[in-house]
Amino acid sequence: MPSSQSIPSFLAGAACSAALLYISQRARQQRRRPQQPFATSPNADDAEELLDSTDLDQRMLRKAEGALVKRTSRLIIVVERCTNDHNYSAILRTAEALGVQHVHIIAPQCIQSTLTATDGDDGVDLRRSAGAVVKGATDAEKKDRAMHHLYARKATEWLTVTDFDDTASCIESLRKDGYKIWATDLGQTAVCLTADALGRASDGAEIVPEKIALVFGTEAVGCSTEMLNAADLRVYLPLRGFADSLNLSVATALCVHQVFTLDPSLIGAMSEEERHELRSKWYAKLASQRLLSSRDKKRKAKLETELKALEKMEEKRAAGEKLHPEQLDKLAKREAKQAELDAMGNKLAADSQLAVKDLVANPPRPISDMRRADEHRICFVGRNTKASHSDAWADMPATANGRSTADSTASFFRQRVAQNQKNDC
Repeated sequence: MPSSQSIPSFLAGAACSAALLYISQRARQQRRRPQQPFATSPNADDAEELLDSTDLDQRMLRKAEGALVKRTSRLIIVVERCTNDHNYSAILRTAEALGVQHVHIIAPQCIQSTLTATDGDDGVDLRRSAGAVVKGATDAEKKDRAMHHLYARKATEWLTVTDFDDTASCIESLRKDGYKIWATDLGQTAVCLTADALGRASDGAEIVPEKIALVFGTEAVGCSTEMLNAADLRVYLPLRGFADSLNLSVATALCVHQVFTLDPSLIGAMSEEERHELRSKWYAKLASQRLLSSRDKKRKAKLETELKALEKMEEKRAAGEKLHPEQLDKLAKREAKQAELDAMGNKLAADSQLAVKDLVANPPRPISDMRRADEHRICFVGRNTKASHSDAWADMPATANGRSTADSTASFFRQRVAQNQKNDC
């Protein structure tokens, strides 16, 4: 047993050790917090949850705020020479869903390059990523590819996608902006994406850098040698089966989610200046998608289709092809149709700004959970598919076609346009 004289010394030493441990833990927590210019929105930590419901006012704006408060700029997804448009669209959708605002694409292929219009019976060719036509492709396969293109376009409406012609220019941009580069790699020198493995590789520094670019290479061979040599760290996802690799879009989703799990402070890490800029764009976009009447939407779609056809007609004439008199008559109306479409676009843009006037500076409280209420669940299939599964899907929330009891977002925006026009007079 220790002597009575040694007890005070023992207690003092224990207290000192405890104090040092506490200070070191606090210091580590401080280092893990995102520093300016990255900041978490003041609404992100509301104690009381606000969930989607049928009587929730300003529902879409609140949903936009729910996405904004969890958007991050500390983590960038880099896709190097993706050759499959299915993976391309899935990665973009994953980035948006997980709250990653910035996606860098190196040597991007055109998202529409594998679904092209032709003069055939159905007017559409399905092509492989290399360009060859897929012979015997069914209508269902073509519709599936078209849906992937649609998902990609919708995702990019809410993302900041930057294209680079080559790997070197992307690396230079990342270095200039202060991002550490983590390249995914199946080589045995790569570090496993776990806290223990990253801790050993970090030499006492934070396991996840303050600013990180996570790079994913082509489906066939992974990241290029140039990217691997430039990387600050090569990383891989722990797998437990015979398969030593995953589909590119699946690997992207799992790796990004894993990094968020390793460092939750990434969530919502965005400067208030960038968040405000995105809010201005998003609010105006949400308004523009809802202000047009059904009649105006049909007219706008018709004008766009006619102008696209007239553009192809003009290309044929420029190539020396002789046009029929009725085709020439249509071409003569091209300028007037373009002017009408431009006028619709200008009015919609002006009305959209009126609709969100003052809201950008005074946003509503965000939805804290992005899951829809059962009444707002949607069945993401076509009418015929839904009908063919009507018995199996009966009484399911996604097929119930529920309605909101609050004023629709379209009505809300139209009322604000009318009120602000009146106030400005």
